[in-house]
Amino acid sequence: MAATLPLLAGALALGIPAAQAADGPSRDTLAGTKPTWATAKADKGATADSSQVSARVYLAGQDASGLAAYAKAVSDPESVSYGKYLTATQVQNRFGATKAQVAAVTSWLKSAGLKVTGSTEHYISVTGDVTAAEKAFDTQLHNYAKGTKTYRAPSKTASAPAALNGAVLTVTGLDTAPHKATHSDTLPPPDSVFKNSGPFSSYYGSNTASTLPDAYGTKIPYAVQGYTGKQLRAAYGAGTSTGKGVRVAITDAYASPTIAYDAATYAKKHGDAKYSGGQLRQVLPSDYTKTEECGAAGWYGEETLDVEAVHAVAPGASISYVGAASCYDDDLLDSLNKIVDGHLADIVSNSWGDIEANETTDIAAAYDQTFQLGAVEGIGFYFSSGDNGDEVANTGTKQVDTPANSAWVTAVGGTSLAVGKGDKYQFETGWGTEKAALSTDGTSWTDFPGAFTSGAGGGTSKTVAEPYYQKGVVPASLAKANSTAGNRVVPDISAVADPNTGFKVGQTQTLPDGTQAYSEYRIGGTSLAAPVIAAVQALAQQTRGGKAIGFANPVIYAKYGSKAYHDVTDNPTGSGLAVARVDFVNGYDATDGLLTSVRSLGKDSSLKAVRGYDDVTGVGTPASGYIQSFRRH
Repeated sequence: MAATLPLLAGALALGIPAAQAADGPSRDTLAGTKPTWATAKADKGATADSSQVSARVYLAGQDASGLAAYAKAVSDPESVSYGKYLTATQVQNRFGATKAQVAAVTSWLKSAGLKVTGSTEHYISVTGDVTAAEKAFDTQLHNYAKGTKTYRAPSKTASAPAALNGAVLTVTGLDTAPHKATHSDTLPPPDSVFKNSGPFSSYYGSNTASTLPDAYGTKIPYAVQGYTGKQLRAAYGAGTSTGKGVRVAITDAYASPTIAYDAATYAKKHGDAKYSGGQLRQVLPSDYTKTEECGAAGWYGEETLDVEAVHAVAPGASISYVGAASCYDDDLLDSLNKIVDGHLADIVSNSWGDIEANETTDIAAAYDQTFQLGAVEGIGFYFSSGDNGDEVANTGTKQVDTPANSAWVTAVGGTSLAVGKGDKYQFETGWGTEKAALSTDGTSWTDFPGAFTSGAGGGTSKTVAEPYYQKGVVPASLAKANSTAGNRVVPDISAVADPNTGFKVGQTQTLPDGTQAYSEYRIGGTSLAAPVIAAVQALAQQTRGGKAIGFANPVIYAKYGSKAYHDVTDNPTGSGLAVARVDFVNGYDATDGLLTSVRSLGKDSSLKAVRGYDDVTGVGTPASGYIQSFRRH
């Protein structure tokens, strides 16, 4: 799962000069390369010298501090440099690693006995035995217990020769704990059909569950069958904007073999604009790896959701799907870097992540460098905030998700959305679901309102410093929850995510008889919210004449408290809210029976959506004035 450690504006995680050793040349430590779980208590002894190591040495470039400062300046509407983006070539010439730096780092690695297996503008990949790795990075590699498993890791922080003058950003691969992502929602794999059972509402509240028990003192509606682009566009103030001329990229792992057919079929069925030639394209790696470990088939549905949601909300935008070779961080970073190096898009939607406890500073520094390079070019990255609320029920620890916690990305939270008759926006709550099943006799809800099942990820980071743009907006009770100095709080903005008020998607799936066919189902998660916000940003960019918005957070917070946003709370109507839902036991038909339940809205673990900024919905959701407000920014 993904990891990230954003830093204060103007700073980047470079090596910290170490004291000169008495018996050797000076070294620059590479912060975070010894993971926190590599403790003396967990140490199980030295790794065998002959064991093999595969690592990536990420390059800091020729002006790392200048990169961070420029990324801030071009993104801040109060800066004289706002919007003065550079081309990809200019970025490489000004901030990328020089030939001399690459040659020096390569020579150092080879001199230690490591074999260089690849090189890009961003890193040098190497392989070799433990002895060579220990020599290169001036550390010892040991085996450590982590949970029920054992992984290799440095016994002290790795370092690089000071003579390289800070050319090395970090190194990954010295520890062997998994560094990978999962998509942020629960999606049925295409090798197993999934269908929703009825009854449904066609819009929120259109079909009352009159034969089912009351909830919160009243009859409740059945869940919607699934919103479509027309309803979402109306809810978020799209007006006549289509995103024409704007380029949106989507990253996930792997690639759906039926995406072109599925996307075209879905658009035709739901009145979305027909894709023009070249409007949807895929940029894919030559090979895929770790397909079983990462559950490759499950990522197909993620791509399908992301593509169809972007096109439904911004039917005029072009879409580039950039698939990663696996769900591991290094491969996902490759996909992000393809977008930056080729400036394939100005807006990048990413519906994947991991818990903050799994992040390490080394990979975090590599992510942040990519996000900063993108910001300098006018590229903004949008990440789903997660689907497990405060993560306590999922992990036992209150924490946020990554890379959504990066100070250099826009974290997208989630809501439950009510769109009424005539596509009229009614209300939103923070997304958080509690579920109670229908009693055996059908007269009550068992243990109502039931247990927490899912909700928008959010909260206060334990590792990321408070970014300047959140100061004065995010309440101190949140910003200082983990330190008096203040930390990054997630999310920044939000959109519909609740699967019970979710989006209808269409995908080719395998039916029980083994045949494959296109079918549709309702889905949600912040994996829906992220592409919806990316699409809204495409509409906003079109409104400002196509000028790139870039890294959007400074502008998003500058609009706080204005009519640009719906200020979302958990109790918008003054009473409890819930929907009734009927599901197939086997996931596709009534052969094995039906399950009826009530899903309460606005119950996101310990997180609360309140007036003003909150850690469920951020500054809120786009209102009718949001897109037009970008004429002034």
